[in-house]
Amino acid sequence: MNTVIILVCAAIVGMACAYFRSQLWQWTLTTVLTILIVGLGLRTFTPMWVLLGIFVVFVALPLNLTPLRRALFAAPLLNLFKRVLPKISETEQVALDAGTVGFEGELFAGKPDWSKLLAEPKPRLSAEEQAFLDGPCEKLCAMVDDWHITHEIADLPPEIWEFVKREGFFAMIIPKQYGGKQFSALAHSAVLQKLSSMSATLSSLVAVPNSLGPAELLLRYGSEEQKNHYLPRLADGREVPCFALTGPYAGSDATSIPDYGIVCKQTVEGRETLGIRLTFDKRYITLAPVATLVGLAFRMYDPEHLLGDKVDLGITLALIPRETQGLEIGRRHFPLNIPFQNGPLRGKDVFVPIDTLIGGPHMAGHGWRMLVECLSVGRGISLPSNATGFVRMAVAATGAYARIRKQFGLAIARFEGVEEALARIGGYAYAVTALSRASAAAVDRGEKPAVASAIAKCHATDLGRLVIQDAMDVHGGKGIQLGPSNYLGRMWQGAPIPITVEGANIMTRSLMIFGQGAIRCHPWILKEMHATREPDRAKALRDFDAALFGHIGFGISNAARALVLGITFAKFGKAPGDAYTRRYYRKLNRYSAALALLADTAMGVLGGKLKFKEKISARLGDVLSYLYICAAMLKRYEDEGRPEAERPMLAWAFHDSVWRMQMALDGVIRNFPVRPVAWLVHTLVFPFGRREVPPSDRLGRRVAAILTAPNSARDALVKGIYLTQTKNNPVGRMHALLPDVVAAEPIERKFLKAVKAGTIRSHDYFEQLAEAQKEGAISETERALLERLRHATAEFINVDDFDPEELRAKIVHGGADTQRSLHIA
Repeated sequence: MNTVIILVCAAIVGMACAYFRSQLWQWTLTTVLTILIVGLGLRTFTPMWVLLGIFVVFVALPLNLTPLRRALFAAPLLNLFKRVLPKISETEQVALDAGTVGFEGELFAGKPDWSKLLAEPKPRLSAEEQAFLDGPCEKLCAMVDDWHITHEIADLPPEIWEFVKREGFFAMIIPKQYGGKQFSALAHSAVLQKLSSMSATLSSLVAVPNSLGPAELLLRYGSEEQKNHYLPRLADGREVPCFALTGPYAGSDATSIPDYGIVCKQTVEGRETLGIRLTFDKRYITLAPVATLVGLAFRMYDPEHLLGDKVDLGITLALIPRETQGLEIGRRHFPLNIPFQNGPLRGKDVFVPIDTLIGGPHMAGHGWRMLVECLSVGRGISLPSNATGFVRMAVAATGAYARIRKQFGLAIARFEGVEEALARIGGYAYAVTALSRASAAAVDRGEKPAVASAIAKCHATDLGRLVIQDAMDVHGGKGIQLGPSNYLGRMWQGAPIPITVEGANIMTRSLMIFGQGAIRCHPWILKEMHATREPDRAKALRDFDAALFGHIGFGISNAARALVLGITFAKFGKAPGDAYTRRYYRKLNRYSAALALLADTAMGVLGGKLKFKEKISARLGDVLSYLYICAAMLKRYEDEGRPEAERPMLAWAFHDSVWRMQMALDGVIRNFPVRPVAWLVHTLVFPFGRREVPPSDRLGRRVAAILTAPNSARDALVKGIYLTQTKNNPVGRMHALLPDVVAAEPIERKFLKAVKAGTIRSHDYFEQLAEAQKEGAISETERALLERLRHATAEFINVDDFDPEELRAKIVHGGADTQRSLHIA
């Protein structure tokens, strides 16, 4: 019995060391002291010495004597790892090497250092950037007539094109030395949010030149001659850029592009010129129909060895002027009634000089690396920002509309079904806005956030679609009747577009977030992989030994932390924050440890097969994503001075995220193919079962109340969008009217009470108001307020109608027959 007590005490001490991530020598010394102290205390000398001897001989010495440890364990395991480690392709290696790891690495490590996150400065706009938002950006929004753009001309009008070029909207990422704005990522994001709150077509136009495209690629990889020639022309709008990557047979799998270029010589204007003969077929290329400068991705071959010994040089990028002979350009796609310029590009045996390669001939074959390094920045800003803009607009519009629209004598915001939708809108909007800001802040810190940008793109656009869906449900018939007064319909139609582009969300979730995160964010796996490829055997063994035993300790620690935090429901432990949020940090500590444990388990047990277990990978990616979203929300809360008014939205979004984390972890465990391992992990992660629940109805009611009344929390959610009360902005006018709508509700109740009492005989609303005043039910001032609101709110309740001829599609007449112009791309 005493022996059992000693073992139990040693195990408890060992778990404590694992929980706090003590060093190996610290655990060894603590275990020895525990055996001695407990054994002496129990006066159990023989068992004590036996246990101590076994521990020292078989555990302490082999693990703590480095040469012995390497000979017994590290060397044979290094040989084994070299044989069984899945081979990483060149394209996968490029993707892993590109970019940096930010705070998502802490979340993946099982024990986040929250001081690193909270020490980052609050993102702020410069005076110049704020002036641009208040000046040119405000003016541009005032010029937008989205019905005219989307229904009547299927394009931006010439005056908007000219304004965008003249005011430098294409030049936000271009340095000032080339005539650009050189804005921060935060300002870039703020501009897109404001524009997307008015027009998805306009925000897409502005996003593309400032995202993955010629300007970004030239800045990073272009020759000085290319930069000096093209960047000033891109900055002032003389050149309109596009970038052509996707084709009919290569979309998300960009490394399989069949488009090719053959290095050759050709006589041009009487001179023999070294160049490339290109054949390509691209589609879905934004700005292609109007582009004057085309960035093109293709696979480059050198069969005559004009550049060197290699024949297949790999993916390469070039810049091709629109006037290049053989380039077919100008036709358009029509993406879901959001008519931003988008279309196909084609060419067969198109000859271009060798100096059209971005960066020059020495950059041939480096295109995949160039794309991956630039894509993470564009993906982390453009698409999340556009989604954030229409989410903020949905908050402003739906919160006000739900208070204006009456049914059964009550504002529809009072009905629990509508309240439930409003709660989701508010909670998801809080998450999306925090996520978008965190992504921009990471870029401004100089990071290239490959994993974080994938999280931001995937979840901002997915949650944005849910927000617009709920907004449409609340608006009902008002939302589905298209016309000049409809401010939601086009956003609802266009919601799938950002979900699809720059890596479809299905692929991003299933393959990229955890697929890259597992290796990039893990503190030891990449080091183990590098050690197995190290040609110097002594260095390889030294590096592998450190990484392997670091990894083992890491896994044991995460198991201990997951179990302890699960048993205690994460109620204890050091955590930052205030009295309100400290529990949130502790809960994230628990799920961070659970993710790290499950990730190691999946990779260790399934090995290379995990690549093909996409559902498991997707669920693990979900856990990492929601940990990151929660961290972004808590950072926002701290940056804003811990505003008490925003707590209901933070709480709703946090509990929803944690519940989703729990269900994702449970999904991994329930579907894990090795059942005994699944049972063990379930015990460690959920010792008392699943205890997290979605946000409560009471909490949802508080969030809905925030959205439907003037207050500082609502103002924070709609901050930065276009709310000026101009003729083209019904949402701005509705938002401004909300205080009067709320103030009028007690008066309306008095008026309705008088009507129900039967003392008012008239059936006309305005005559009823006159009678109510005459009867003393309401005052003259109150009557005037109700009359003014009745007139003012009519435009938000009424919908458009058309003469049938207005709705007929325009037909292209060809010869004697009438036919629609159609070409399959």
